[in-house]
Amino acid sequence: MSKKTRVGVVGVGYLGQIHAKIYHQMENVELVALADTKIESVSEIAKLYGCKATDNYLDLLDIVDAVSIVVPTSLHFDVAQPFLEAGIATLLEKPIAATVDEAVKLVDLAAQNDAPFLIGHLERYNPALRAVASKVTDPKYIEVHRLGTFVERATDVDVITDLMIHDLDLVLSLVDEEVEDVQAIGASVITDHIDLANVRLSFPGGAVANITASRVSNKRFRRFRVFGPEGYYGINLMDQELDIVTKGELPEGETFPGLDVEHVTFDSEQPLQVELAHFVDVANGNSMPLVTGLQGLRALELANQIQAIMREPKIEL
Repeated sequence: MSKKTRVGVVGVGYLGQIHAKIYHQMENVELVALADTKIESVSEIAKLYGCKATDNYLDLLDIVDAVSIVVPTSLHFDVAQPFLEAGIATLLEKPIAATVDEAVKLVDLAAQNDAPFLIGHLERYNPALRAVASKVTDPKYIEVHRLGTFVERATDVDVITDLMIHDLDLVLSLVDEEVEDVQAIGASVITDHIDLANVRLSFPGGAVANITASRVSNKRFRRFRVFGPEGYYGINLMDQELDIVTKGELPEGETFPGLDVEHVTFDSEQPLQVELAHFVDVANGNSMPLVTGLQGLRALELANQIQAIMREPKIEL
């Protein structure tokens, strides 16, 4: 029997608990430790999974092969640094860091110490999105709506960092160019930060992306639409469904061809399970990270650019 990968989780809040549960269920993984400042809570969870509990994440350094870091963004750099310095495979939840400077340092640390480094942009693992990514070669227009109801989680950041960064990463993964122009508007509704925003990105090759994100909507709605020479792809990210519209055959006696419409549904799979299984493969040297530190940095840089535009004073005529 092959040796199991020893994995730990730092930050055992809502999402960290899901990481721990999935790792516990994986046959090729030994969940060895959970770390969180709330020691009583993490101890109860650790008992459930038969692993070590600690309130000091540094205790994991000598006992894990890989670690999931699921802490507030403001702590990403401090927590990830010692693991990357030790050459330990690290999955760091999005965004990569609180600042671009910290993100650059983390990317450099991973490279210097040969530490496998994966950023948790979860939407990349959505099966409908993966299917489109394998088909689209020249996207011309991308339209995204990511709307959510208000929850008292991640309110220390704005909607750009909380939600839209998913779609910034997705757009950048489909359009292999640097952004040429950024237009952005946003508003605060409930929190002191921007709670809803619309961004328009233009690329040198002519591609345009229009992205809307809100965390103060009355219902959840997540659509990702891609238009290109091949046709139209409409993705329902929540239900993992895909509509494909392409040019059909030219009927005899007609001037224009018809449209072929295909509706594809995917087996219900949890993107986080796919992501963590991929991370274990990355930790074992069997796969390259789907979302590298550099890609996480690129998404953060674009998010910061958008935030800077929104902070610019508006000229009133």
